[in-house]
Amino acid sequence: MDILNFMVEVFNFTNILWLIIGATVGVILGAIPGLSADTGIAIFLPITFNLEPITGLITLGAIYVTASYGGNITAVLVNTPGTSDSLFMVFDGYPMTLRGEGLRAIGITTWSAFIGGIIGSLALLFTAPPLARIAVKFGPWELFLTTMMGIVIIIGLSKDGMLKGLLSASFGFLCSLIGVDGITGSTRFSFGIDAIYDGLPLLPVVLGMFAVSQVFELVTEKRDTIVIDKNAMRGSVFLSLKDHASMLINNLRSAIIGTIVGIIPAAGTTVAAGISYNIAKRTDPHPETFGKGNEQGLACVSAANNAVVGGSLVPLLTLGIPGNGTSALFLGGLIIHGLCPGTELFTRDASIVYGLFAGLIAAQFFILLFGLFGAPLYSRVTRIPKSILVPIIASFCVLGAYSGRFLCFDMYLILFFGVIGYYMVKANFPLAPFVLAFVLGRNSEIQFRRAIMLMQYNFTGIFFRPLSLVLLSIVIIMLVSPLWGDIKSLAKKCSVFCFDNSRTRKDS
Repeated sequence: MDILNFMVEVFNFTNILWLIIGATVGVILGAIPGLSADTGIAIFLPITFNLEPITGLITLGAIYVTASYGGNITAVLVNTPGTSDSLFMVFDGYPMTLRGEGLRAIGITTWSAFIGGIIGSLALLFTAPPLARIAVKFGPWELFLTTMMGIVIIIGLSKDGMLKGLLSASFGFLCSLIGVDGITGSTRFSFGIDAIYDGLPLLPVVLGMFAVSQVFELVTEKRDTIVIDKNAMRGSVFLSLKDHASMLINNLRSAIIGTIVGIIPAAGTTVAAGISYNIAKRTDPHPETFGKGNEQGLACVSAANNAVVGGSLVPLLTLGIPGNGTSALFLGGLIIHGLCPGTELFTRDASIVYGLFAGLIAAQFFILLFGLFGAPLYSRVTRIPKSILVPIIASFCVLGAYSGRFLCFDMYLILFFGVIGYYMVKANFPLAPFVLAFVLGRNSEIQFRRAIMLMQYNFTGIFFRPLSLVLLSIVIIMLVSPLWGDIKSLAKKCSVFCFDNSRTRKDS
């Protein structure tokens, strides 16, 4: 009952006002390529210093929640992920827009993000301490296996064109190796270029591969707007009960996956979205439609991404361990208000922490507000003539790349990867394996090398750790399942061949 009172008392005029400000800023920053929740929280940290602790944390929480959603809008409508969290949105969201179903795509990503966010926030509210105790047991080997779950998804995404998919992934791994070695501290593959001394920055690479390559694509295509028919924006953001029912299981499963992955430090939205997407593809009756505008594919990624927000705050609030970069900034917000993460936070400062939970849940409703009622306005972007839209997108992409490190080199880098991405698309090389390998490659390498050093190159220890065995089993299942149909077909052909040979020898 005390928890409910804490949560109700939060909603006074001042807190609601700052909640609205935080949610609005989050959506805008999330939708602008190159900006993200990190940017918003970093800007608002000094502003919230003079606010009451609960007011300041609610503001930062609203920015975190809505910025994770804001990138979905540009990813769906113009194939430009506003944040790195929205990478998987372009696979099925943008093809729906090209079919004239942009409004419906926004409706799907909005409702799914809302469901995922609510489940992640409720998990944070009710299960934070016990789940955090499990997260503590994740050592380098377990973190490596968790990252491998995201990497083996490459096989599922590349099954129809395995060779090209693996080549794309290999290029991504090579790019992830550039920079300072995470173990020895030595520089590798930087070729004497100071700007990539510590590695290739994520935003210029991702924006180049997806956004700038799409700009080149729009320039070369013979059409005036993104949607071929200006009057073809069919559907509605308000989905029917039948639509909600068909996506419910997918959304719930993806939200649970996102929450669990968010709790694991350093896993992040890429792993959560990848695992959810792979499972949804395998369980769908028409897996061949994924990547071509499948609604279930868009829904599962949206739900998983927003569920990660609540999950990432579990180890932060209970143990002081940030689940990702954004929650690390959020830790700064706790510290400047004199709050110490841990068990005492839930006892000594219970009114503040449960008020924060109430603010996170309330922020999820702003996703519905901005998504459902702003969709008709957003959809007009697809009707803007290319002569106007292309320079705007290109400018935002270049400025977004520059804003990350304020280096002119990054503006050249985004153009370089834009050209590579354009020709990869023209040659039917999938971009998804490249991005997955690039995002997860360095972390998986570091965790693997840490694990083998701690085990002194003796791998027998992993068989005596139940958590390792469970994760290893999941990785093996995910590795084999995309090829299971081919394996069964090959086994059947071998058995038929052996049976025919035995009959021939017997007859002779």
